[in-house]
Amino acid sequence: YRLGKDYEKPAFGIQTVNAHGQDVAILERVALSKPFCNLLRFKRFSDDVPTLAALKDDPVVLVVAPLSGHHSTLLRDTVRTLLPEHKVYLTDWVDARMVPLDQGDFDLDTYVAYIQEFIRHIGPEVNVISVCQPTVPVLAAISLLASNGEFTPRTMTMMGGPIDARLSPTSVDNLATNKSHGWFENNVIYRVPQNFFGKGRLVYPGFLQISAFMSMNLDRHKESFRKMYAHYAAGETDRAIGIKEFYDEYLAMMDLPAEFYLQTVRKVFQEYHLPQGKLEYRGRLVRPELIRRTALFTVEGERDDICSIGQTLAAH
Repeated sequence: YRLGKDYEKPAFGIQTVNAHGQDVAILERVALSKPFCNLLRFKRFSDDVPTLAALKDDPVVLVVAPLSGHHSTLLRDTVRTLLPEHKVYLTDWVDARMVPLDQGDFDLDTYVAYIQEFIRHIGPEVNVISVCQPTVPVLAAISLLASNGEFTPRTMTMMGGPIDARLSPTSVDNLATNKSHGWFENNVIYRVPQNFFGKGRLVYPGFLQISAFMSMNLDRHKESFRKMYAHYAAGETDRAIGIKEFYDEYLAMMDLPAEFYLQTVRKVFQEYHLPQGKLEYRGRLVRPELIRRTALFTVEGERDDICSIGQTLAAH
């Protein structure tokens, strides 16, 4: 029942944080709305004048969340940790099954265009953090801004992303290389049913994604469920609820736009366009070497079973 039920998008639920020694209120609001993504601003408020002045001087951060199945709320703790010392924006991706067909398609180029628009909206003082999947389109977006002669972010931090998926391939990388592009197109792409706003849209459905995620560590997930019910039986309700709340979030999946998913599989995981200098955006070559004024920091996880050591470091 737990695996098969439908899960709603969780809330961020961040009402207050302690910043500069004071509790400040947090208001979550949409700074910019696009058909497939809302740029969220976690606005901080205080009646204390010195605190308000300090808040205004804090650096601004754009956190680019992955568009890889889970909702952006998976980065709730990242946002909460940044808020005491930063003005925080976040990409909140929209479930493709909820986007009507008349809003057009969403492919990898559209993703890059969104990131460019968000950076322009926030301004030249922005620091960009990309987590996993978006490292490739974020690097492309900033490269294109540089080639246009526009301002680029002060810094870009790339965390566990497949800049060069040829290096130390994981099971995810191997799946992409062992199956043809046609296999993905024929086996994981379906149309959204009639009871959703996005009816008729081609997507990679969430229920297939969660099956793939769970199968990677099936024994661990089975043990977690066993522990949850054992805690309930032993009257350890708090411990059981902790596991339940994790899976309420983990099992809440979005449908991904088919054109975006298939292009990512082909260009990032099968043909390695970016590290080979072949990635194009609407006919223009993406040239990361043109980035001159943006500091780069890459972060890799030693036990990351999706994006292994060296793949993100390749950005340098």
